[in-house]
Amino acid sequence: MLRLEQTAVTGREDKQGLPPHLAALSTFYAALNGRNLELMASNWLQSNEAAMDNPLGGIKRGWEEIKSVYQRLFASPSEYWFEFYDFTLHLDGNVFYVVGRERGEFKTVGTVLSMAIRTTRIFTHRDGRWQQVHHHGSIDDPDLLARYQAAVRPGIDK
Repeated sequence: MLRLEQTAVTGREDKQGLPPHLAALSTFYAALNGRNLELMASNWLQSNEAAMDNPLGGIKRGWEEIKSVYQRLFASPSEYWFEFYDFTLHLDGNVFYVVGRERGEFKTVGTVLSMAIRTTRIFTHRDGRWQQVHHHGSIDDPDLLARYQAAVRPGIDK
């Protein structure tokens, strides 16, 4: 099944009113925007199968490596919000993936960035629930990428 979604996913959605796969996606954004590591951990597959490739942490394999990126981001003094929009949802049995865009804002002292990220997230259905197993994010604009990495790295490269 392929479905084009036009409504942004922010994490603030009523999860009870969503299909289970969209509720899992919304839970990710609730965890990210709320800096909630426990909720983030429940969203990701707790396995070495999990993988993440994004502008902050490079390629991380396994939940423990992925968790370290979120721990450092959540502990940073930056302010941010992200939402997922203009995406297609692909559902096939025990796997679904979303391909779309993230937008948001990232603020540190003296820096405010309007974020634009191409994003893919893959979820697998295990133990009766949808769990994220892969994320890939890319920033097309080289200047934005450099400015984002410069603003974030002091807080996450420890």
